[in-house]
Amino acid sequence: MSTFRRTLGGCRAFVAAALVVVPLMTPLPAVAQSDASFVVGEVLVRGSQRIEEGTVRSYVGVAVGDRVGASEIDEALKSLYATGLFADIGIHREGDALVVDVIENPIVNRLAFEGNRRIEDESLEAEVQLRPRIVYTRSRVQGDVQRLVQVYRRSGRFAATVEPKVIRLPQNRVDLVFEISEGPLTEIRKISFIGNRIFSDRRLRSVISTKESRWYRFFTSADKYDPDRLNFDRELLRRHYLANGYADFRVISAVAELDRNRADFFVTIAIEEGEHYTFGDIDLSTELRGVDTETLRPLLTTVPGETYDADKVEDSIQELTFELGRLGYAFVDVRPQIDRDREERRISINYNIDEGPRVYVDRIDIVGNIRTLDRVVRREMRLAEGDAFNAAKLRRSRQRIQGLGFFQKVEVRDEKGLLDRKALGGADDTFADDRTSITIEVEEQSTGELSFGVGYSSSDQVGGEISIRERNLLGRGQDLRLSLAVSKRRQDIDLAFTEPYFLNRDLAAGIDVFNRKREQENASFKRDSTGFTLRAGYPFAERLRHAVRYTLRDDRIEDVEATASRFIKDQEGTRLSSSIGHTVTYDLRDSRFLPTEGYVVRFAQDLAGLGGDVHYLRHRLDYAYHRRLWRDWIGTLALEEGHILGLGERVALADRFFIGGNSFRGFAVGGVGPRDTRTLDSLGGTVYYVGTSEVSAPLGNLRELGFFGSLFLHVGSLAEPDLVSEENVFDSGKPRMSTGFGFSWRSPLGPIRTDFAWALKKEPLDRDEVFRFSFGTRF
Repeated sequence: MSTFRRTLGGCRAFVAAALVVVPLMTPLPAVAQSDASFVVGEVLVRGSQRIEEGTVRSYVGVAVGDRVGASEIDEALKSLYATGLFADIGIHREGDALVVDVIENPIVNRLAFEGNRRIEDESLEAEVQLRPRIVYTRSRVQGDVQRLVQVYRRSGRFAATVEPKVIRLPQNRVDLVFEISEGPLTEIRKISFIGNRIFSDRRLRSVISTKESRWYRFFTSADKYDPDRLNFDRELLRRHYLANGYADFRVISAVAELDRNRADFFVTIAIEEGEHYTFGDIDLSTELRGVDTETLRPLLTTVPGETYDADKVEDSIQELTFELGRLGYAFVDVRPQIDRDREERRISINYNIDEGPRVYVDRIDIVGNIRTLDRVVRREMRLAEGDAFNAAKLRRSRQRIQGLGFFQKVEVRDEKGLLDRKALGGADDTFADDRTSITIEVEEQSTGELSFGVGYSSSDQVGGEISIRERNLLGRGQDLRLSLAVSKRRQDIDLAFTEPYFLNRDLAAGIDVFNRKREQENASFKRDSTGFTLRAGYPFAERLRHAVRYTLRDDRIEDVEATASRFIKDQEGTRLSSSIGHTVTYDLRDSRFLPTEGYVVRFAQDLAGLGGDVHYLRHRLDYAYHRRLWRDWIGTLALEEGHILGLGERVALADRFFIGGNSFRGFAVGGVGPRDTRTLDSLGGTVYYVGTSEVSAPLGNLRELGFFGSLFLHVGSLAEPDLVSEENVFDSGKPRMSTGFGFSWRSPLGPIRTDFAWALKKEPLDRDEVFRFSFGTRF
């Protein structure tokens, strides 16, 4: 194509001077017709080259012996032009012969685009209908020009122009060149509202998806005019007002005007807010047998006296449908009957539940999964073909599929399925009232990850980490990860593999192989751990999961400094630990990745002493609760605590807890807890807890770029190092407290996070850390 472009470019002057392409053909003489009809003795075709004469005659529709007049000739002309094969047509009579003169439309030899820099040729070619070896027509060229202009308008270039140039070639062929002037980006300069009294222009601009042009919106097209987006904004405004009590709200008009230079749009949205309403009486009625409306009433989120909220009405309908789905009713019709009192400005609602039949799953279809195998999706379904339909299980199935992390979007639809009457001896295929088909539509996303991490502490220690991971290996849902962490104090290598459905059962089996070398921060020793872990996990119930593991690990305390604490010197050497453990997880979060509602509880225990040199019993408990506080503001309460007990011996240094860093922002790793008062070495502890309270929310106008801010508060402590002597050991066990704020950006290169934290309450020998930074990317 590039060689062809250069050839055309070199001939441009010649083409402009000598081969100007319009018109392509010399028009034929006007059709000569006689007012009197005549009997056709012969049909002659002249001028056809590629098209057989017999084919032309078939389009004419006149045979020898037919009597034709002006009306029949007109119909023949229309029929021939309708084929799109001819540039010009003439029909006249010569004696008793009907003569058809045709000039065929040329064939497109080559197609090219000139002047396009912002949009690739491949994208433009996908929009045009004309192709090489396709018949050229003016109507097709005009249609292609309009489509190309629309492509540029969708990309925000409303000043773009497209001019077709045609170069005639021998043998009735043409080269077609679309000369494109892309023009500048057409941005939205201003968005104004008319008729808003309750909410300011700034507030309403944050509601709609169309945005005013700003320098920082280089990663988004929201500040480019899109008529479809503006229509969607009408719906967003309606939802906003209906959620805030304005049930009579309507959008009068939404107009986008282009300035004279065709460089900027000015958007004006006229609205009528109406009056503010509150909820009146809330009732329930149903004809479903055995269902008590009083048992359903706690599911309603609409409360009399509160501000009317259409979202709460929809939530109530969803909750009722979900609960009734547990009884096997797939198509329960919950209709809110609204009684609006305009004088009192109250809206009373009666949720009327119509009876529906019990429905069974006829078929489950999965579409959109190009790489991921069907069975990977199907095994997350809580429903199977032939089961009684259950809305609760269908909703849970969607959560499980989304929770895989393999798909950017998961949509679940159910519709009444086809019951094949022919298979049962019937005559027709008809819809069965007791069958439903389920369609799982997914959109895959990248599951490979290449992540980098950087940490900075107040003791001038900088560390880096690189991790390569594929969470959906070969589309089978297998997880393979290799990570390497390197810093002045730390070198870790971890290889992990997980088969989520071992032996085709709901049993996640895996292995971890590791070598971890680290110079303990705020202590005068290095620890070298090498070993492996075998693990398996299975569900107890839908939300309850149990995992078991076996670990064999060799721990070496080495490079103990001469000035190190005597308690550390006593631990120098190698110890082999052989342990078994288990973890119980109860997860009620709405998402494992970015939860906004629900909680998760994890309880883990490990017992060491099945061989080896160390003996202990250790347990940990993690709890996290998430709740949407207001709009996009998410509140989180978390608690992490642990305890380890030596069985007939002291707890080894390698098995004690060290907290700080990411687990207790505001303090360095090992910066909290027992410490040798002479050497200031951190000695670790056997009991710890860290409580966290955090609020996160998008950052104003930067929300569409993925910027979030958070405020957090930590309270925790670490104590009881389990030493032979407590001489020269500082171990207050008192609570520490820190607070701070952080910023995160879900950038195109991956998540980037910075945290600033300060210790509000600390002990004299603690080590604090003010700043932490991390970033990552995915491929």
